[in-house]
Amino acid sequence: MYKSPDIEPTIGEILNKARKKPISNGEALKLMKTTGNEYQALIRAADLRRRELVGDKVTYIQNWNINFTDICTGTCGFCAFRKDPGQGGAYFLSVDEIVARAKNAWDDGAVEICIQGGLHPDVDAHFYEKIVRSVKEEIPDIHIHAFSPMEIYYGASKSGMSLGETLKMLKDAGLGSMPGTAAEILNDEVRKVICPGKLTTNEWVEVIETAHQMGVPTTCTMMYGHVEGVEHRVEHLEILRNIQKKTGGFTEFVPLTFMHMNAPIYHQGISSPGTTGTEDLKLYAVARLMFGDLLNNIQVSWVKLGFKFAQVCLTAGCNDMGGTLGEENISRSAGAQHGVYTPPEELQRIIRDLGRVPAERDTLYKTIKPV
Repeated sequence: MYKSPDIEPTIGEILNKARKKPISNGEALKLMKTTGNEYQALIRAADLRRRELVGDKVTYIQNWNINFTDICTGTCGFCAFRKDPGQGGAYFLSVDEIVARAKNAWDDGAVEICIQGGLHPDVDAHFYEKIVRSVKEEIPDIHIHAFSPMEIYYGASKSGMSLGETLKMLKDAGLGSMPGTAAEILNDEVRKVICPGKLTTNEWVEVIETAHQMGVPTTCTMMYGHVEGVEHRVEHLEILRNIQKKTGGFTEFVPLTFMHMNAPIYHQGISSPGTTGTEDLKLYAVARLMFGDLLNNIQVSWVKLGFKFAQVCLTAGCNDMGGTLGEENISRSAGAQHGVYTPPEELQRIIRDLGRVPAERDTLYKTIKPV
């Protein structure tokens, strides 16, 4: 008997389906390539899905970043932050200085400190433990959001410990959660170009899943707009989605557009000069429709995007503005024009101007208070 060929769904049919369940990889890839009226329909559909899932609150957190060293043995081609030992501008904060900065942040209203640093040759997991324990001894109630999967992998290796042992030690010392950075694009062919020597995709997944199993929640990220294609972005989202189905340990998704200005791979002619605005908006919108109710919180990075465009991205399915920060040296080294402290009142102004409701949150989104 003759069987008619399968008919691919239209963009409208995909977007209608997305109201009820997450879209497939193939559908996501098709949406990533939309233009004109279909592109506008995608943005609208993601915004409606956001409203259905989390309402009109736009959250932010009062936090402070501490990048404790820029000395790093890594060779990431997108990084303009790292320094070699003895190089001009290289620094390595003492634990006492880290604690002092954390105390100042707490006194100024921060409820979270985010601690990350380069892969210093003298650092191991026990040094991370000393940081966490010392901060908690001085400020018991502050939330410590610290150490990327790369740092955890590096620290464990330097200490001769397993990932599980390392994460248990840090959790017992007071680690509250981890940033899901070092993900870049979770495709090993891409990683060979942009970050040779860094964790493989499977190693990144292993660190994240081990953290979740140990009761340490994490964010998840994507650094995009360099050498990857849209198919790699969808592949990356699918890996994150599968982890979330398995563990439920992600608190938020944070897309990070590539800052090309000072990046070595751009100056070498290897990468593109970042993304366009519509590419950013499509990524936010597709992420919202891929994650559905598996991961409610999608953050716009005003450090990368600037305040004006971050506000626009809130119309494409996003519901979080990130943190007030204090010092964000990594993005600014790469060429970002933002990254210093921003008062809550400025974030509130941006949110209210959009007709949305500003709300302060804690790191794990367990406490959300409209302001």
